[in-house]
Amino acid sequence: MANEVTLPRLGWDMEEGALGGWLKKEGDFVNAGDLLFTVEGDKAVQEIEALDSGYLRIAPDAPAAGVKVPVGTLLGYLVSEDELPSFRSTGSPLTPISSAAGDAPGLALASTTQTNSTVTVSDGSAKDQAARRIYISPLARRLAESLGIDWRKVKGSGREGRIRVHDIQTAAVQLEAAPATVPATLDGLAVVESRPAAAVPAMPVPSIGRVPMSPVRRSIAEHMANSARSVAPVTLTCEVDATQLVALRHQVKEDLLAENGPVPSYNDMLAKIAGQALMEHPNINARIDGDDIIFFSSAHVAVAVDTDRGLLVPVLRDVQAKSLRQVARESAVLFEKTRQGKAAYEDLQGGTFTITNLGMFEIEASSPIIYLPQCAILGVGQIIPKQVVVDIATEKVAIQQRMALSLTFDHRLVDGAQAARFLQRIKRLIEKPFLWLVG
Repeated sequence: MANEVTLPRLGWDMEEGALGGWLKKEGDFVNAGDLLFTVEGDKAVQEIEALDSGYLRIAPDAPAAGVKVPVGTLLGYLVSEDELPSFRSTGSPLTPISSAAGDAPGLALASTTQTNSTVTVSDGSAKDQAARRIYISPLARRLAESLGIDWRKVKGSGREGRIRVHDIQTAAVQLEAAPATVPATLDGLAVVESRPAAAVPAMPVPSIGRVPMSPVRRSIAEHMANSARSVAPVTLTCEVDATQLVALRHQVKEDLLAENGPVPSYNDMLAKIAGQALMEHPNINARIDGDDIIFFSSAHVAVAVDTDRGLLVPVLRDVQAKSLRQVARESAVLFEKTRQGKAAYEDLQGGTFTITNLGMFEIEASSPIIYLPQCAILGVGQIIPKQVVVDIATEKVAIQQRMALSLTFDHRLVDGAQAARFLQRIKRLIEKPFLWLVG
């Protein structure tokens, strides 16, 4: 019996993902344990091992690279040598013979996947005896129906002529651009007889091109839109004296460079500070789950990292129980893996609090968006030398290293006073680093 290859679940909360690419070619013999393909989850690319051995047969309607599909979607088969006659070649890839033509039971295309719709259409000619089968993804079909496009007359660009969302979007653009009195066509197939003339012609909007969203950008967009719809966000801001924090890092940097060890970054220090503050303020280290509130016993601090693929948030775990040097060692490895696109799915999941630092871009302050289902996120600005009054009575002034903090929190979960006390604690730990260094 052919073994199905399906899109795996990389984490407990993963519902969909995208095929990154095949690591074996059509027809290759694959041993169990071989790396077979890559999967793009929400924000990570993972190499997937084969669970069985056999010759690779890619499903004719397998999703193209980058197309998001539900977990469990059929990608292909691993078949034995005895089962090879049950597959016939239709060019590339090889596809199962339909059961009506004598195929082995259970290998008919229509019964092997629920991720695409199929329909047999007639062109009215003598060749109608061999009717054409059209494949379309559910998302593309829903989009076509919402736009009033007859998708049966759209030429698909996917494998085996599969109609994708991009094809429907292209069809919609062609229809919009078609003259009002001339039949609109898509790849030579008539779609509508005519279109009513618009009262006022639309002015074209100049553009420099169109590209599909990457899986990471789609994930970011979905998370941000969901956060905007679901959360009652409030942002608190304050400015802190980071003079002692800056001095501490300079001293640590000099000592550790001599040992060839990783130098703690400001993000490492802030993660350590946040870990201690979260343990003292458990209402912030929590999330909403239905009608319940879940409190966490450990601080798993996610740190936003800018990469070529988009903004990713690898998680430093149990930071409250680790030394600054341990946090620095772990973050150096984790952040580099993230920038190279090698972070595992688990590396980007399970954070209970997030830090986003735009100081290196000379941004003084920001209003960050909560990364659901977390309760809060801390925005960090640039450290700037400023002249401030340190003694009102004597009007004494001094130069301090000042840094702005912005805490955005979910008002559904905590009140303003609770969030203010947490931010006040963060401020104190930054201004007096010895409080957490000796803790």
